[in-house]
Amino acid sequence: MYFAALLARTEDGWEASDSELDDVETLADLADLARESSVDDDTVLVLIEQEDAWFGVVRVDGEDDPRVYVSDAAVAARTSYGELLLADLLAKDPADDLDALDLDGTEDGEEDEDDDPAAEAVPHGPLGDARLLDDLGVSEKELKSFDSDALGEIAGALGATEILEAVR
Repeated sequence: MYFAALLARTEDGWEASDSELDDVETLADLADLARESSVDDDTVLVLIEQEDAWFGVVRVDGEDDPRVYVSDAAVAARTSYGELLLADLLAKDPADDLDALDLDGTEDGEEDEDDDPAAEAVPHGPLGDARLLDDLGVSEKELKSFDSDALGEIAGALGATEILEAVR
């Protein structure tokens, strides 16, 4: 069971709305959805959680690239919304490894990695920009310590607990 909400910062504080992510296929789509709920290109946070398994935060500030944090990448990677958040974080530029490749596309003396499940391993634990909420009162250390009610704790630090609970 997922819960997703948008918290948009306004002059008067935070406004919350629950969000249907059925039509969201990429992080860019999610960022566009967040921008639509923004007031004057101000900060919008997309909060996503799957029960007590993992949570994610996407921060969109105007037209800047979205910043993403996922509490447990390995667990999130096994879910559709987790995959969506992790896609850009785990993307690797193939040009970075061109010098080490043989003509067949493998590294010297190595087998092709297509059949190796470890080649696509996702790191356990947090992944992304753990400092994305620093200026809003949630430090990197605090964010990494949240677990079962992470979204509630984030909302509490932002002064938006009642607003978030109203859309739960």
